[in-house]
Amino acid sequence: EVQLVQSGGGLVQAGGSLTLSCTPSGFTFDDLTIGWFRQAPGKEREGVVCIEATDGRTYYAGSVKGRFTMSIDYGKNTVPLQMNNLKPEDTAIYYCAARVGVLLHHGHDYDYWGQGTQVTVSS
Repeated sequence: EVQLVQSGGGLVQAGGSLTLSCTPSGFTFDDLTIGWFRQAPGKEREGVVCIEATDGRTYYAGSVKGRFTMSIDYGKNTVPLQMNNLKPEDTAIYYCAARVGVLLHHGHDYDYWGQGTQVTVSS
């Protein structure tokens, strides 16, 4: 069974940091693109950071460049998302997702989704 299990998230003050983690099961990183998406109340889902495992190519949304970092920890089989200098506008439910294939950053191109994690940044 293919699953993506998320952990992390919570409440933090503006300027603080949080780390989210995504652990896939039922498949390996071969040929996968892993993405982090978020959806704030009343807004459309947006791609935040995506990484293509085969060659390490990444996509970062302009709003998070320089603040968020995504990587693949092959030893622990996890995909952490390090979020620094968080802002109130980063408040959203964050989702980990996976697709088999090349790097894309729109949610409708992804087949597998985690359960979602709430991130709240207070001002």
